[in-house]
Amino acid sequence: TYGKSNFDPKHYVDLSLKSNLSTTVEAFDKLPKTENGSVSVKDFEGFIGKYFNDAGDDVVYAEPVDFVPEPHGFLPKVENPEVRGWALEVHALWKNFSRKVSSSVLHHPELHTLLPLPRPVIIPGSRFTEVYYWDSYWVIRGLLASKMYETAKAIVTNLIFMLDTYGHVLNGARAYYTNRSQPPLLSAMVYEIYNRTGDVEFVKKSLPPLIKEYRYWNSDIHELIIRDAEQCNHFLNRYYAMWNKPRPESSTIDEELASKFLNDSEKQQFYRELASTAESGWDFSTRWMRNSSDFTTLSTTTILPVDLNIFILRMELDIAFLSKTVGENAITEDFLRASQKRQKAFSSIFWNENMGQWLDYWLNNGADCEEPQTWKAENQNQKVFASNFVPLWIDLFNSDIHLVEKVTKSLKNSGLLCAAGIATSLTNSGQQWDFPNGWAPLQHMIVEGLSKSASMEARTVAKDIAERWIKTNYVAYKKTGAMHEKYDVEKCGEFGGGGEYTPQTGFGWSNGVVLAFLEEFGWPKDKKIDCN
Repeated sequence: TYGKSNFDPKHYVDLSLKSNLSTTVEAFDKLPKTENGSVSVKDFEGFIGKYFNDAGDDVVYAEPVDFVPEPHGFLPKVENPEVRGWALEVHALWKNFSRKVSSSVLHHPELHTLLPLPRPVIIPGSRFTEVYYWDSYWVIRGLLASKMYETAKAIVTNLIFMLDTYGHVLNGARAYYTNRSQPPLLSAMVYEIYNRTGDVEFVKKSLPPLIKEYRYWNSDIHELIIRDAEQCNHFLNRYYAMWNKPRPESSTIDEELASKFLNDSEKQQFYRELASTAESGWDFSTRWMRNSSDFTTLSTTTILPVDLNIFILRMELDIAFLSKTVGENAITEDFLRASQKRQKAFSSIFWNENMGQWLDYWLNNGADCEEPQTWKAENQNQKVFASNFVPLWIDLFNSDIHLVEKVTKSLKNSGLLCAAGIATSLTNSGQQWDFPNGWAPLQHMIVEGLSKSASMEARTVAKDIAERWIKTNYVAYKKTGAMHEKYDVEKCGEFGGGGEYTPQTGFGWSNGVVLAFLEEFGWPKDKKIDCN
C-alpha cells in the first residue's frame, strides 16, 4: 500500500485492536484489493482508523516515585556549571520516559502486542515504546547515578516477570519478541543495584530467577563444545533465536532480503539468522556475515561471540557473589567453578596473542551441536570490532596489569579510537553496528574496564575516551535538543545513521552512560566542553 518510503512495520504491529482479531481479519478480507493483493491508501487508512487504536495508546505516563529535580549528592565531581546544567536536563529525561502499561493491556492482553508488565518502566524513546532487555542495564546505571533506586528495582522486577512467564528474559516487552532474548545482563543489574543499596531482600528474591536464566543460556540450542589444542573440552555459547519466519516488526524488510533465496529451507535459515542477530543486540553488522559485502551471508548462529561469553562469565561471577551474600555457599562454589572453566576457554579459544585481542570464533557450517568441534586458529575472526575488547570489563581480566597493557596498546593501534569515541568496527557497510557509529554500551564497558585497572596508561586512555564521548553527546544535545541512540565517532557532535530504521532520539542507554561517566570522571570547573 505505502511502498518502501512511508512504512515502518513496527509501527503497524504495535497498534492495538479495538475489537477481537477475527472481526478485524474479516473486515480486512472484505476491503477491495488490486490484482497483486494490495489495498488503496484511503481504504487502508480507513480500516486502521476503524479497527485499531493509535500507536502508543497502550502505554501511559507513570510519575516516578523517586524522582527529584536535583538529587542530594548528585554528580559531586561535576564542577562546571554548564555541564552540570546539562546533566540535570539529562537526569530529568527519566521522568519524560517513565511509562506503565494501560489498564486495557492488563484486562485485555489479547488485543495488544505490548505485554502486561506489573511495574513502571523507562522506555528508550522514539519508535521504542516498550522496555528492552540489554538497554536496561545502562538505563539502570544512569538511574543509580540519579539516586532513583526504586525505579531501577522496578525494571528488574519486570524483567524477572518475563523470565518467570516465558522461560527467558525477552528481547523486549512485546508478543513478537518472545522468540528470542538479548545480551544477558540481568545478573549485572542485580549486582549494581545491590552494590548501591545493600538490599539483601532484593538479592534473595532475584537469585532463583538468575539461576533459571543461566540454565536457559546453557541449554542445548545455545551451548556448544569446542576442543582446544590440549584436547580440553570447553562449553561455550552462541545466539540462537527460536524463529524461522520474518520478524513481525520488520516483516516487509525481512521478506525482501530473503527473496534472493529460492528454496524454503534456505529462507527459513536466513530468517533464523536475522532473528538471532537481533538477539545479539548488534542488528546489523558485518561482524555476523561470512562475506561482509553480502548481507544474505548472515551466519550469527555459527559464531561463538566474545561478548556473549563475557556476559555469561559475568553472570557466573555475579551469581557466585550474590549467593555468598545470602549465605548460599554451595551455589557460590558451583558458580565459581563454572567461571574458572570459562576463564580458561577465553585463553585457549578466544585470545589471539599476536593481535592482543579476544576474537569471535566461527563454527564449522552444519556441524552437530552435541559433538565437540576441534579448535582451529583460522576459525578466529581476525577483523577488528569493539567487542574484541569487551573482556576488559570483567575484573578477572582488568586486574592483570600485563594483559591490560597489551590490550590497551592493541586498542590504541586498532583504528577504532576516533575523534568522538570508539567505532564499532572498521567497515563502513551502511549497517548501524559498523563504522562510523559508536554506541554507548560499548564505550562504557571498555572505559569501565580500563579505568578499573592498575595501569596508568589504561586509565589515561579510559578518561580520554569518556571525555570525547561526553563532549559529542553534549554538543549534539545543544544542536538538536535531544540525546541520540548512537553517534558518528568521526565527527564530534554528530549523531549516527544507517540500518533499517531512521535514527532515534531519547535515549535510554545514551543518557545512562553519560550520567555514569560524569559520576566516575566528573568535569572540572574550568574545562571547556566543545568540539575544539
